[in-house]
Amino acid sequence: MDLDAFVLANHAEWQRLDALARQRRLDGRESDELVERYQRVATHLSMVRTTSPDATVVTYLSLLLSRARNRAGRARGSTWDGVRSFVVERFPAALYRLRWWWLGTLAGNVVATAVMMVWLLHHPDVEQTMLSPRQVDQLVNHDFSGYYSQYAASHFAAEVWTNNVWVSALCLSLGVLGVPVLYLLFQNIANLAVIGSIMTRHGHAAQFWGLILPHGMLELTAVFVAGGVGLRLFWAWVEPGDLTRAQSFAREGRTAATVAVGLAGVLAVSGCIEAFVTPSSLPTWGRIAIGVLAEATFLAYVFVLGRRAFLLGHTGDVDPLLLDDRAITQA
Repeated sequence: MDLDAFVLANHAEWQRLDALARQRRLDGRESDELVERYQRVATHLSMVRTTSPDATVVTYLSLLLSRARNRAGRARGSTWDGVRSFVVERFPAALYRLRWWWLGTLAGNVVATAVMMVWLLHHPDVEQTMLSPRQVDQLVNHDFSGYYSQYAASHFAAEVWTNNVWVSALCLSLGVLGVPVLYLLFQNIANLAVIGSIMTRHGHAAQFWGLILPHGMLELTAVFVAGGVGLRLFWAWVEPGDLTRAQSFAREGRTAATVAVGLAGVLAVSGCIEAFVTPSSLPTWGRIAIGVLAEATFLAYVFVLGRRAFLLGHTGDVDPLLLDDRAITQA
């Protein structure tokens, strides 16, 4: 590469980025321009380093990018702006982009649970191999309903949240292997199917669903989201598409981290419902209505807010500017 010709051809671009970086105030259009020019100049620096590593040009471009990066950080706003962006753009966009993965996981698990419950109801002898008659009586008449009221609500909410976050984190972190995610999901629904079939066979179906549905709809949806995103992470290196395997896996890994943080908040809501609503004195229809409202709110969050954020270009991945910054630092 002819370095002199390269500098001459791109000097105007560098000067414009420098002017934007030094400008005291930037409107929305200028902020977008700053990010775009930053990305192009970062590419220029990479080209110079690779083909004609002139120390003067490398130093100039590195300082220019550092100044532009700091200016872009100020343009992006305060910590609260970052939180707002995560809640209304990055997290819902990630859920919407990966919707078919977690919706498929949700549908598959619901069908599998229904099939298991029907099979167990038609094979009562299986119940005897798992629990003694005394244990069944204890579960049906005491343990199942007592589970939701044996602890103080605040402590129970914290315990439930911790457990569900742990299960979701395992689904996401073990997603690279694929099979462990399927095992975790199977364990989750198998336990539900076994208890549900026992409660139903002994005439407590209404009690079972009345206690499970208020919090279970949102809670299980969150777990299925984690499972679906974990499976997508596995598929990212199996079938990377137009990207390299490393790029594909890195993108989905960063998106999985976004989902993990967001699901912590979703599970906090389901944990509060389980601790304060499920064991409350509200009528069954009232408790279930609260659960339906929570689930509908989550779906609206994904398919209204998430769709809008996705169409605006958000994917759930981190800010492209930060990725370019990381690449430059490593170089």
